[in-house]
Amino acid sequence: MNDRRATFRRDTRESQVEVTLDLDGTGQASVDTPNGMLNHLLEQLARHGLMDVSVTATGDLSPGWHHLVEDVGIVLGQTLHRALGEGKGITRMGHQVVPLDETLVMVALDLGGRPYAVVKAAFDGPTIGDLPSDLVRHFLEVFALEGRMNLHAQVLAGSNDHHRAEALFKALARALRTAVAVDPRTAGEVPSTKGTISE
Repeated sequence: MNDRRATFRRDTRESQVEVTLDLDGTGQASVDTPNGMLNHLLEQLARHGLMDVSVTATGDLSPGWHHLVEDVGIVLGQTLHRALGEGKGITRMGHQVVPLDETLVMVALDLGGRPYAVVKAAFDGPTIGDLPSDLVRHFLEVFALEGRMNLHAQVLAGSNDHHRAEALFKALARALRTAVAVDPRTAGEVPSTKGTISE
């Protein structure tokens, strides 16, 4: 199997973000952003996706959390796209339904190179820990677009905002774990009749 690992750094006037992603890891996470809840959610992505994820992010927080959280989603998506390369042999699609106490979440995705995101996740409060709750949806959207995936994520049931957010990331992790897995029956082949999922 080719090395499915990538590092990408993005520096702007608003933020400085670097991500390293190993798709064939063991779920190790090294996450260092100024936002504790974002760190927690990214750790779930690594742990349940069995990906090794390293994220460092700093930036100008005077306008609020939007720019930093958005930029982490952008860089994570771009790093995923680079780690996949041509995507030869991958399962390509994955889905997962995840419960967390009273919460139930569904995520389905396709790494076929056609970016689209439909995220149906309402939250009752303005924040989840120190993370503005509307940024959970926005993070998933930009991650999907930059990762060139078709993502559908929906909270089916739940009353606790922390549980809703955490279950979304756990379901995303498990769906990605399935989608990036190499199927030995198609190893060496791009999983598309078009012959490419990377362009």
